[in-house]
Amino acid sequence: MSNLQIGGLTPLTSGDFPGCLSAVVFCQGCSWQCGYCHNSHLIPRHADSQIEWSSVMNFLQRRRGLLDAVVFSGGEPTLQRGLQQAITEVRELGFKVGLHTNGAYPLQLGKLLPLSSWVGMDIKTEFSDYEKVTGTPSSAEKVRESAKLLIARGVPYEFRTTVHPHYHSANSLLTMAHELQQLGARHYILQEFRPQGCSDASLNTSGTNQDLLNASLLKQIGAMFDSFSVRHA
Repeated sequence: MSNLQIGGLTPLTSGDFPGCLSAVVFCQGCSWQCGYCHNSHLIPRHADSQIEWSSVMNFLQRRRGLLDAVVFSGGEPTLQRGLQQAITEVRELGFKVGLHTNGAYPLQLGKLLPLSSWVGMDIKTEFSDYEKVTGTPSSAEKVRESAKLLIARGVPYEFRTTVHPHYHSANSLLTMAHELQQLGARHYILQEFRPQGCSDASLNTSGTNQDLLNASLLKQIGAMFDSFSVRHA
């Protein structure tokens, strides 16, 4: 039985794995400190109230034939040693597996990609500015390695960036898109910032992207990828 630190469970969603009805398992813990995180309660490695993996498996047993997939999100799921076993158990029930990751742990990600049906990877900003968002030195190098792995392995994926004017400008978004294009990325999404769950009041009150995400910029970015869209808050 897998030993996961689980901070939450969403029993049904259609938006976390494209084309699939899914349950989402939220793994507790993240090594980064992104200011605009909307799951800030999942950043600590331990929480007072957690869900047992056995309870999740009992729930999934009852949802066989009703759900298509199980998505592991967070926090940062690849931080947890029990994730590979958890994914294996979910696959044995017949579910597809989705993975949301920030790319911080490329070695672990490489082990999980053969077991994953789809991956959504966060790209925080242009690589030269990564520490400003994550608060973690050398985070960009890990993400670049993870992105290369994801593209090379051929697993269906999307790269996505949550846009906030405190962290991004038109130039930085263009630079980031060029960097992804040069790595060989084909699918990219810009996400509007959501204040729900963000613990930084100053970011919550300055989170408008109406001027930043203008038609001209979106057209330039969209031309770099096979698929591109804006995911509204």
